[in-house]
Amino acid sequence: MITDVLSGICLIAGAFFALTGGIGLIRLPDFFTRMHGAALTDTLGAWLILLGLMIAAGFTLVTVKLIMIGLLLALTSPTATHALARSAWEHGRKPWMLPEGEDVPTDG
Repeated sequence: MITDVLSGICLIAGAFFALTGGIGLIRLPDFFTRMHGAALTDTLGAWLILLGLMIAAGFTLVTVKLIMIGLLLALTSPTATHALARSAWEHGRKPWMLPEGEDVPTDG
């Protein structure tokens, strides 16, 4: 029963981060911040989902395969994001910035 609860918490948290990253792809203002949202989805969301699946599966061959998938994600996702950002920067794409003298708007 404890494993079911822990597995469910990890799966829900992973789904939350994946959803948040998807919303970030739509709502964020420029290429670099959108890429940051996508990278979070790939790493944190996927890792939490994989962890929830590992807990649910117990220590079996399935868990070993999920660990391999997690290691692949840990190596490829940040590397691909960095390469994409560097390429965009070298080809002249600049990050979005507030105009001079403007503050970040607050709701208070």
